[in-house]
Amino acid sequence: MIIVTGGSGLLGSSFKKILPNALYPTRSELNLEDLKSTDDYIKKNKDCKAIIHLAAKVGGVNSNSKYVSDFYEINSNINNNLIQTCIKYKINKLVCCLSTCIYPDEKYVTYPLSEQQLHNGPPHPSNFGYAYAKRMVDVQLRAAREQYGLDYISVVPNNMYGENDNFDLLNSHVLPALIRKVWEAKIHNNCSFDVWGDGEVYREFTYSEDIAKATLFCLEHYNSPEPINIGDTEEYKLKNVIEIICKHLEYDGNINYEVNRPKGQIRKPTSNEKFINLGWNKNNYISLEKGLKNTCNWFMLNYPNVRGIK
Repeated sequence: MIIVTGGSGLLGSSFKKILPNALYPTRSELNLEDLKSTDDYIKKNKDCKAIIHLAAKVGGVNSNSKYVSDFYEINSNINNNLIQTCIKYKINKLVCCLSTCIYPDEKYVTYPLSEQQLHNGPPHPSNFGYAYAKRMVDVQLRAAREQYGLDYISVVPNNMYGENDNFDLLNSHVLPALIRKVWEAKIHNNCSFDVWGDGEVYREFTYSEDIAKATLFCLEHYNSPEPINIGDTEEYKLKNVIEIICKHLEYDGNINYEVNRPKGQIRKPTSNEKFINLGWNKNNYISLEKGLKNTCNWFMLNYPNVRGIK
């Protein structure tokens, strides 16, 4: 039996497709912000094979910058409660999902980002609360391994996207926000939509089902104190990604780039060399073109009854 926290989120929804027999506790069953609730649930299920920890308070550049203290406090509390309880009940295998935002700002690293550079300097100031909370998971897991001999690992996906994402315009990541903006511009007679920044930033994107499969691969094959990057490392200029979304949603209206708005780091390419050397085939990743087509089709079929809108 495997327990997956955060089953209602983007990645959790993908796990439900490929790991249908796992336990996906609801918030009423497992409230990770409450230590007693966490203790009660893990105690009841302490014979599980493993726990995959996906639950987190997440958001895009806007919410990460505006609510920096909330992102640090809530995520630190969630992670502390779960890891402490897993140690208490001797859960032998714990896989925690981090984020590439944990890596230092560009002046402290060399690209591509490798796992050894994690603590070389502070993260980008636009999301340092969330980033530090996630970075401390690495410290906690290493400490648990060293003191208790437990097989606790962390995986680092890059920008995820896919069906069942959060499409709230203020609190979502870049791709779901763009998909919603393009679609709503289209259904309102091709009026223009706004994009933060100039569109000249570069990002890596990985389909959420690929991240779920990669995480399961690490569950079975990885046992090391260092985090491991598991995302597709092909980079795309944001302007080109917007063009793909416009194509699949059949939008031909205007795009307004708000150059005075925050846009985050220009680039943050990662290295997945260690993951490939572990045995993962880089051809397993779904192309961005196909993944966005799947996501846009799903969005059109389900709009407006999607997370962040309904």
